[in-house]
Amino acid sequence: MRIDGFSGEMRTMMLEASNTATAPSGAKVGADFNDMLTQALNNVNGLQKTSGDLQTRFDRGDADVSLSDVMIARNKSSVAFEATVQIRNKLVDAYKELMNMPV
Repeated sequence: MRIDGFSGEMRTMMLEASNTATAPSGAKVGADFNDMLTQALNNVNGLQKTSGDLQTRFDRGDADVSLSDVMIARNKSSVAFEATVQIRNKLVDAYKELMNMPV
């Protein structure tokens, strides 16, 4: 497993978002953002499931799983989750700022 995989995927998604052509309507942009957000959340979920599976296998005494594998997977899922929480916080702040704008 690559440690920098999540940050690489985030950079790739950022480049894809900045390189997309301007859509005549907001439907394409909204759908792409929704797809990207769903994909990112599924990736975080997958990292957490993998981490849990490795920990369970290690606890059961599986000789193919080392403690370092478990710790690396746990840290990857922790970093991915923290990044997701920070993104959520930024989105909530942006929403609050938009709602407080005078019309």
